[in-house]
Amino acid sequence: MSQLLTEYFVSGFTVVLPTLITELEIPQASSVWPATAFSLVIGSTLLVFGRLGDMWGGYPVFLGGLVWLLIWSIIAGFSINPMMLDFCRALQGLGASAFLPTGVMLMGSIYRPGPRKNLVFALYGISAVFGFFVGIFVAGIVSQFLRWGFYFWIGAILTAITLGTSIFSIPNDRKTKVQNNITMDWPGAATIVSGLVLVVFAITESAHAERGWRSPYIPTVFIVGCLSLGLAVYIEGWVSKVPLLPADVFAVPGMKPLMLAMFMLYGTWGIFSLYGTLYFQRIMGVTPLQVVAWYTPLGVAGLLLSIIEGFILHRVPGRVLLIISAVGALGSQLLLALVPVGGSYWAWIFPATILSTIGIDLSTILMTVFITTNFSNSRQGLAGGVINSVLQLGVAVCLGLTDIIQSLTIEEVGLRKSYKNTFWFGLAAGFLSLFLMTIWGKIPKATSDLTPDEKTELERQSGRDLPGFDAE
Repeated sequence: MSQLLTEYFVSGFTVVLPTLITELEIPQASSVWPATAFSLVIGSTLLVFGRLGDMWGGYPVFLGGLVWLLIWSIIAGFSINPMMLDFCRALQGLGASAFLPTGVMLMGSIYRPGPRKNLVFALYGISAVFGFFVGIFVAGIVSQFLRWGFYFWIGAILTAITLGTSIFSIPNDRKTKVQNNITMDWPGAATIVSGLVLVVFAITESAHAERGWRSPYIPTVFIVGCLSLGLAVYIEGWVSKVPLLPADVFAVPGMKPLMLAMFMLYGTWGIFSLYGTLYFQRIMGVTPLQVVAWYTPLGVAGLLLSIIEGFILHRVPGRVLLIISAVGALGSQLLLALVPVGGSYWAWIFPATILSTIGIDLSTILMTVFITTNFSNSRQGLAGGVINSVLQLGVAVCLGLTDIIQSLTIEEVGLRKSYKNTFWFGLAAGFLSLFLMTIWGKIPKATSDLTPDEKTELERQSGRDLPGFDAE
């Protein structure tokens, strides 16, 4: 449900956004912010909440995130202007940022490496697909028949149900985590969060500033953000005794290019979900309920793919699955970029929807299993933070860049072709992701194995290194 709720508030919002633009009189220059703010806040603060989970336990942080999301979902439904809506969306993101890494943390620490864990994370991946569809379904119904606020209030009801069941069903790991004596890296947290927010804000806002990058505050904010990120690198690498993002996280061979590949791949998903939905409604004249029908195959295909992947992860090399995932994202963006005026749904949109599911599902499940399996129990919160940070930041940054492209070309080529330009950007991002995955995507099969903690203990007892294991 935590995964479903996150996708609910991402996907459904793109369907209800045209209604909000009219009802709250949101100017075109600010129309992307309500969609971007949610992902930006999540991506910027995930590492902080992942560390809090490692400090206090996943259980209390997970529940706290649900309570926070519940409160701000109720308030968001009463928004009276664009500023209030943006503010509520950003604060909603803090709730999701708390329960996403801790949810991965709880599952990663409970289940041992092997087919059972693969299937559990496949079910987790299915939840994201269902969340995408449920969000669009509810938003379509609300946009067609109800006041738009019910989209947020129905989400609040789902959050309340999740909170109630979580209290009684999730193991409380607080005592175990407190014994680890992990502390927060506050300087690292401050510089990382501020740097990410400022850089993404400058990129996105530059598309609508009166003079673009010539507006003084845009380059100023961008430079300050870059300096903050540079300071974060220094703090994490040479100052902090317990860095929020330790350098050895990237010690796994190929981890850095793989993270960049996933960053771009997740960005294509953001482009598909936002600009694809806007294209269907504003160019192809599709009603909100028709959008629901058009996206139905996505839920079915995602369900089948996730189940199949759960059973084959320990049999198929990771590189093969990553390449298939990148090819799916490429095909989806290409079809949307080429769809002609009056193009058939079955010839263009249907296959694009299926391919987009392949693009996001296979890679997400695979990388979640891979990273959580390679992190010790005391770092499962960090593992959840890294995975979801790459996803959310990829969406936020790529939407910011495509917003620039769409805004700069709309007057010259019109609304339809300006949307097409965002899909061409998505195609380029997909090509880069495919290239990186093909070269560096050497991920082993997700077979049964010892956990990192067990390997460390065996090494300590035997007094010698285990083959292929780099001990902390």
